[in-house]
Amino acid sequence: MSVAVLSAGGPRRKPRRVLPGFNLTLGYTVLYLSLIVLIPLSALLFKTFTLSWEQFWAAVTGPRVLASYRLTFGASFIAALVNVVFGLLVAWVLVRYDFFGKKVVDALVDLPFALPTAVAGISLTALLAGNGWIGQYLEPHGIQLAFNPNGVVIALIFIGLPFVVRTVQPVLEDAEKELEEAATCLGATRWQTFTRVIFPSIAPALLTGFAMAFARAVGEYGSVIFIAGNMPMVSEITPLIIIGKLEQYDYAGATAVAVVMLVFSFILLLIINALQAWQRKRGGVA
Repeated sequence: MSVAVLSAGGPRRKPRRVLPGFNLTLGYTVLYLSLIVLIPLSALLFKTFTLSWEQFWAAVTGPRVLASYRLTFGASFIAALVNVVFGLLVAWVLVRYDFFGKKVVDALVDLPFALPTAVAGISLTALLAGNGWIGQYLEPHGIQLAFNPNGVVIALIFIGLPFVVRTVQPVLEDAEKELEEAATCLGATRWQTFTRVIFPSIAPALLTGFAMAFARAVGEYGSVIFIAGNMPMVSEITPLIIIGKLEQYDYAGATAVAVVMLVFSFILLLIINALQAWQRKRGGVA
């Protein structure tokens, strides 16, 4: 009787957790984030506070700095738009078609992830410069793709494409083909099927891929400096402005510009998280 009572209503042992308790893991998490993220960012902000508001404003709104903002954000926006179009095409081909060498093409999509950015910049310069394999045929016709803003856009397209492909690809794989077949049976054209059935389901993923490619491009440095030409007021990106100020020992000015980029990065991070939450909601994931 006592055994039955104990088994039915007696105290039960809590399941043994594999990881340590909440307090220990939370403490380790806070310590790790503080050492890796919070303390360096705090040092950045504290260094900026050594400037007065007038000095800070002068540092972040100088003519060269403003020109670098326009190039960095403008080129990143254009590159992200291009990647949305061609990233969707690449993802569509990889999901909907079987062809010889498909696994190789699928692996090549991730090449910008694994390739050092400096190597990517040197490779693009070797291809597109006036004496490069491709540039030598384009430059005589007045088409210059290296050492100007065009080179910046091309480099940012290269490093941003995988973000769109890898964001859209799983959504296309999970898309219900029965809806497309139903639309076709009801007389919808291919364009109507794409715009009214397929595109609404992949739109959140496309927006997320766009935001991720844009955020990645804004902070890019290694692949751009080799192909941009780095001409002040023409092809000088904001990360290069920060490096230049550091080389001139203007640490406060460098941190001031870095704080501006940090604020934009946080805004982009919030946008990406909101888009991912929207995508999960549209996909029916809690």
